[in-house]
Amino acid sequence: MNRWLLPQGIEDVLPDRAEATESLRRRVLDLYHRWGYALVMPPELEFLESLLTGVGGDLDLRTLKVVDQVSGRLMGFRADMTPQVARVDAHRLGEDGPRRLCYAGTVLRAQPDSFGRPRAPLQVGAEVFGVAGTSADAEVMGLMAATLSEVGIREFTLDLGHVGLYRALTADLGLDRDRDEALREAVRRKDPAAIGELLEAADGARRDALTTLPTLHGGLEVLEEARAACAINEGARAALDELEELVERLGRRDLADHISIDLGEVRGYDYHTGPVFAAFVAGQGDAVLYGGRYDGIGAAFGRSRPATGMSGDLKLLAGLMPAPESQPEGVLAPAEGGGELQRAIQSLRAQGIRVIQCLQTDPSQDLRDQARHLGCAQILIQDEQGGWRAQPVDADE
Repeated sequence: MNRWLLPQGIEDVLPDRAEATESLRRRVLDLYHRWGYALVMPPELEFLESLLTGVGGDLDLRTLKVVDQVSGRLMGFRADMTPQVARVDAHRLGEDGPRRLCYAGTVLRAQPDSFGRPRAPLQVGAEVFGVAGTSADAEVMGLMAATLSEVGIREFTLDLGHVGLYRALTADLGLDRDRDEALREAVRRKDPAAIGELLEAADGARRDALTTLPTLHGGLEVLEEARAACAINEGARAALDELEELVERLGRRDLADHISIDLGEVRGYDYHTGPVFAAFVAGQGDAVLYGGRYDGIGAAFGRSRPATGMSGDLKLLAGLMPAPESQPEGVLAPAEGGGELQRAIQSLRAQGIRVIQCLQTDPSQDLRDQARHLGCAQILIQDEQGGWRAQPVDADE
């Protein structure tokens, strides 16, 4: 048995990537702070009934479950932090009016996703509670674009859909759970033939609208096509009205050129209630950021609130950043030098300067050579008065 093997989908993050990921985490949370989002830190595991309240079966299947040896109750490691943040808003904070919250932390998935991504992503996200209109959705999508900008990505697509359109078109069809799931899967696969077979008993207008739905993807002109093909009842018209209003708001944020419409997107159907959106970048088969509206999730905690938000994996985003050119940084100090040396080291560190001190004296190695090997730009040398000062590695000796 190889004791160094990790479970499938679980990985170590080694120094260079860890540094990049942590640096990005700080910058992204600072970005959210500048937008007015307050940081929260929910626990990594909770009692299962709290963790899975209102989120649908998909998250249940992705949640790793354990028994609490103190209470005997079933607990789960969070597979998504959004429901936790909704609980915090509904139960712990309990104030009316708009609230913006953000977070960053590791989540754990019971199985890898279909794209084989790690099971323990470092999830970062932002949520808006208490605002029912499209203004909050537009802000969250704007923050999504700003997050990509922080990563250094300027070319991206914001995919926009609305699960309310599918709900309106399937209302009153009397589909049982299995048939509804099969229909959603056919829509997701963009398979009109399978949709037609599943809707043989439906009226012609409803069947035609649902068969057309997966084909409605592309530029903003798709919304006009959807008006002609799918606006067959009040719910469908309301969903399209909301999308048009959201697109207009995004245009004011100079995001219109990044928008792609996909009305066959039913991702998170059991969870989302309105617009759904995702950010795609070249070279990635799946979205790098995703989100949408999920009104009412806090009802189980005593406060039903409008809500919208987005999240993504910081480790994935950090991997999309261009590799920085390695530049020498910091100061290398010798192993020995008495109290004056230690005071010099402490003074430099207090100024925010990185100082590495040799742990032992090695007569066979020159301090400058060691500094170059460790990537340090300077060394600490002792002057004639016994004080210590930093000198560039490549300065004349």
